[in-house]
Amino acid sequence: MVRDKTPKQRDRALSQLLIDSVIDYAIFQLDKDGIVSSWNPGAERIKGYKATEIIGEHFSRFYTDEDRAAGVPVRALETAARAGKFEAEGWRVRKDGSRFWASVVIDPIRDDTGELLGFAKVTRDITERMEGQRILRETQEQLALSQRLEAVGQLSGGIAHDFNNLLMIILGNLETAQRGVQAMGGVNASVLRALANATRGAQRASSLTSRLLAFSRRQPLNPKTLDLNKYLPGVSDFLQRALGETISIEVTGAPSLWPIEVDLPQLETCLINLAINARDAMPNGGKLTIDVLNQSLDAQYSRTNPEVPPGQYVLIAVSDTGEGMTADVITRAFEPFFTTKEVGRGTGLGLSQVYGFVKQSGGNVKIYSEAGLGTTVKMYFPRFGGNDDQLAEQSYESLAGDATGETILVVEDDADLRAYVVEALRTLNYRVIHAEDGDAALGFLEQESIRIELMLTDVVMPRMNGRELSQRALELRPKLKVLFMSGYSRNAVIHQGRVDLDIELIQKPISLQELTFRIRDALDRRAAD
Repeated sequence: MVRDKTPKQRDRALSQLLIDSVIDYAIFQLDKDGIVSSWNPGAERIKGYKATEIIGEHFSRFYTDEDRAAGVPVRALETAARAGKFEAEGWRVRKDGSRFWASVVIDPIRDDTGELLGFAKVTRDITERMEGQRILRETQEQLALSQRLEAVGQLSGGIAHDFNNLLMIILGNLETAQRGVQAMGGVNASVLRALANATRGAQRASSLTSRLLAFSRRQPLNPKTLDLNKYLPGVSDFLQRALGETISIEVTGAPSLWPIEVDLPQLETCLINLAINARDAMPNGGKLTIDVLNQSLDAQYSRTNPEVPPGQYVLIAVSDTGEGMTADVITRAFEPFFTTKEVGRGTGLGLSQVYGFVKQSGGNVKIYSEAGLGTTVKMYFPRFGGNDDQLAEQSYESLAGDATGETILVVEDDADLRAYVVEALRTLNYRVIHAEDGDAALGFLEQESIRIELMLTDVVMPRMNGRELSQRALELRPKLKVLFMSGYSRNAVIHQGRVDLDIELIQKPISLQELTFRIRDALDRRAAD
């Protein structure tokens, strides 16, 4: 006669049935020495061992070599026996040697007298959750960095605008003073040297504001299509002369490399800045490598780099064998004026220019480095999908003396800068009318009796910006030529980092020679229309 199971036996059978039906958790028992004594299907799925392979083995084989050497499995059982429970997260090892991030709970099993019989262990694979948390954390860090750099960029752009106005006044008046001294026969050589030194200083300041504009993504770009396989060998020769013989340069192209669309002078400046940084990181010599590669960035990359849409990019990787950077330095490397170099050896604007230029070009830039192991800067530029275009070469030859008495309307809200431009144009034999804002300029344009061939206007002005003034001016005078000048254009004439196609823009500060050329060119094209 078969006896019915007792309630306790039925509970155990039901409990075992439930355990055997669980596949998302590894549930198994250990004896008091840590030997596996039971094994559910979830344990087999997560850890890869069949019951016949693992029962009778010590549970420490699921731990990494480092954890076993540190005594982690033994301490886990000791803690569970002493405290009544052990909970932890950490890396565990499957049968095939792969690792997963596990949430572990160990409970002691005791009899009615309290004597320890063994342990019940529950393990859950939470690798996906941990990866999600890691991606979220990295995304938040990247977003915080982008927001900080954006805030600094906005401040930098505003400063650059005002500073460029001042520099144009300084450079312009220095040029006027030099011409005046030379017209006197150049008798005072010391004055000429002083003026030349002051001009060089102002030009260096102009270079700094240009880099600030690049960082703040306010530098007007004139992009052209470019085949890097053809372009980089020439850059290699130039950089080799600049870096010296102690540093070797290797450039590696790629088959079927996609074209990109970039502003060539800005790209050259970018590569020069990276090369100079690499040289300074290799005081005893080393190797600089430039690699290019087609790269497809997927949604996972975009999750940790929210400013970068998925798509096809061309990677330019600039690597050195130098001193490398610490993690703290990497997080601040793109900030303007941040530098680890000694005083006098750098402005801290090189990497800022790289960051702003690549971002404004629609790409992304990342630094990979470890102290003592060199640095790699990776720049991703969007693949260009349009028709090829030829690079236009410009030369700014002096055309002074060709003016024929045309009338120019100068619109500039900065009184000192307006006075300088007016005086400079009058010395070139142009008739000049000037206005401090858009309303005053429209007052002249509405008077048909006043002949005006060209309007030279600032972009950023109160109440009415230069673009708005231009639109209203052309309604009054459709044949009027308009030339814009600005040190900080915001979005008035620049969209997505590019100067609008119908815009002629002069970037402040501008030399008298270049101003002469640009005005003469605009007037001559007006005559040809």
